[in-house]
Amino acid sequence: MKGIYSALLVSFDENGNINEKGLRQIVRHNIDVCKVDGLYVGGSTGENFMLSTDEKKRIFEIAKDEAKNDIKLIAQVGSVNLKEAVELAKFATELGYDSLSAVTPFYYKFDFEEIKHYYETIVNSVDNKMIIYSIPFLTGVNMSLDQFAELFENEKIIGVKFTAADFYLLERMRKRFPDKLIYAGFDEMMLPAVVLGVDGAIGSTFNVNGVRAKQIFELAKNNKIEEAREIQHITNDLITDILGNGLYQTIKLILEEQGVEAGYCRQPMKEATEEMKQKAKEMYNKYFVKELDKVNA
Repeated sequence: MKGIYSALLVSFDENGNINEKGLRQIVRHNIDVCKVDGLYVGGSTGENFMLSTDEKKRIFEIAKDEAKNDIKLIAQVGSVNLKEAVELAKFATELGYDSLSAVTPFYYKFDFEEIKHYYETIVNSVDNKMIIYSIPFLTGVNMSLDQFAELFENEKIIGVKFTAADFYLLERMRKRFPDKLIYAGFDEMMLPAVVLGVDGAIGSTFNVNGVRAKQIFELAKNNKIEEAREIQHITNDLITDILGNGLYQTIKLILEEQGVEAGYCRQPMKEATEEMKQKAKEMYNKYFVKELDKVNA
């Protein structure tokens, strides 16, 4: 379960319906071109929290059918609706997903006992593993080291997707829980996270930048920090440009430049403008075509 996982994008048509052909192409692009070790299906990058239960199930089905057993698959089933989370957990487990994940319950100010009940209810409903999805800047849920320890007492809870900038907490977690999986969740801070000992990373930009992500991960693990830092610099230049142009729209536009039918984003996310499309084309030429030219020179 270690390594680089793309947080899977989902292709939608102009009416907001799942574009199965495009979704399959995105899955194959991640496997065949980006060479990722796995896919994190149903996360924020998949626009999950704007989808119906049936749509989430269909995405799980398509991703599994296309990926087969080529790579590891993690199903993000978390929801403020605990019944839905359990239903999705059972569905993904029956499909053969290697692990589940669940975002901490958000919007309402749940206390820790409620959060613990949420995770235990999900994992106790299935014969599968669970990775906590901790993303405090979106959920408002900050958990302490001791609270993570209490959750990890359940042997089925095997790790955490750590999408936070608190690297002191990350270091403390790595030292205290050497046998739990820790995945870095911020693509732009992947190098320092690997230096601190994470087992892998899960990221949006890996849908296009997976090769560089794997290079950073492997170089840092082999103590080739200077080489890894240079690739992180390029990666962060790309990320800065993507964020300045619209995160999900731009990643999809770059995929379109690579011949992948990445489609539209789900409303209320806006449709890409002509200016956004032009900037994405420039990014593709700058960060991918020119880099290929260097390799082939």
